[in-house]
Amino acid sequence: MQKLINIGFGNIVMQSRVIAVVSPGSLPMKRLRETAKDGNHLIDATEGRKTRSVIITDSGHIILSALNTATITSRLETKDS
Repeated sequence: MQKLINIGFGNIVMQSRVIAVVSPGSLPMKRLRETAKDGNHLIDATEGRKTRSVIITDSGHIILSALNTATITSRLETKDS
């Protein structure tokens, strides 16, 4: 059974595919975002709002979310238990 995590606005991600959830403010994350955009691996799930977290998946996709990093992390932790 696959566990799904809500990342905001009705968008969901499979928990088993998430490698990391990071904040978008650092320069390396901005570079990662641009690289993913150039390689067609960027998924924008912000619905036009400010990006507050970046989700990195095992498939190499980068997902942008408008939810805080702490919110997504707590959802991942509650699904683990």
